[in-house]
Amino acid sequence: MAKKIQLGSLMFLFVAILSACNFPGQKTNPTPFFPTPNYTMTALFSMEIPPTITPPAVVVTVVDNNPLPTQTPAAQATNTPVVVTALPTAVATQAAAATNTAITVRGGQWATAKFLSTAPKMDGDWGEWETTKYPAAYVVWGTADRKNEADLEGSYRIGWDSEYLFVAIKVLDDAYVQNASGQNMYKGDSIEILFDTNLYGDLNSNSLSADDFQIGISAGKGSITGEKEAYLWYPSSKAGSLSNVKIASTNEEGAYRVEIAIPWSVFGITPASGQQYGLGISVSDNDKESENLQQSMVSNLPYRSFLNPTTWTVVTLSK
Repeated sequence: MAKKIQLGSLMFLFVAILSACNFPGQKTNPTPFFPTPNYTMTALFSMEIPPTITPPAVVVTVVDNNPLPTQTPAAQATNTPVVVTALPTAVATQAAAATNTAITVRGGQWATAKFLSTAPKMDGDWGEWETTKYPAAYVVWGTADRKNEADLEGSYRIGWDSEYLFVAIKVLDDAYVQNASGQNMYKGDSIEILFDTNLYGDLNSNSLSADDFQIGISAGKGSITGEKEAYLWYPSSKAGSLSNVKIASTNEEGAYRVEIAIPWSVFGITPASGQQYGLGISVSDNDKESENLQQSMVSNLPYRSFLNPTTWTVVTLSK
């Protein structure tokens, strides 16, 4: 009996030893690879963001972007009227300058030349002139050299008869200086008369033509009682002294007066009531006895340009 027990014990021990050994080809469970930390990291990096974090992120993004749509329309609304308003103005201005669009008036103060049944006595006295006095006070040259009205300012009257165009001019000038003559007379105290004899023939032309005249008047070389002269600058083909123009002048304290009679034959015109012509009356000033130069000029034309007759005004012959 004792031998059987010993034998059974030995067999049990042998089976236990066999169970503990790994034989080739025998299947085994893999060694565990720290499952617990893996679960922890999975929870930390999960793609499912907790609900408590998500709303703040979304709200902040929306609030920051909201102002942009509001600002963009506002900027467009402000710019649009400015562009639309500016464009028509620019186009209209350019069109008027680029094309000779028909116009019915010219700028400046229009003048009426009254018919004088009795020609004024050429003595520099305005007493016989029962006509309107017009200003010639726009400073169109040498603003820096013109001190004030007493230094240079002008006014004029205009009339006509069958033989002459009459112009009377009063000039405020604190010092009469004229030592130049001929084509250079503008480099001293002098008068300029612009006259367009074919106003409606080239109403919109901004360049000179053969029917435009530029005449200079010297009230006296050296002094107001000196030799008087009329000079035609334009048309250049006819340039030279005009001996048939009558000139009379007189001076007074701080001023001088000039009466001028220009034969209609100079312009090639047979005058009649109702006729209209282009006109410009300007006065040049020089205060330097030692030098011939044009320091300043005043005119009845606010935008006077000798080369551009559209800047001249209009005179109407009236009877």
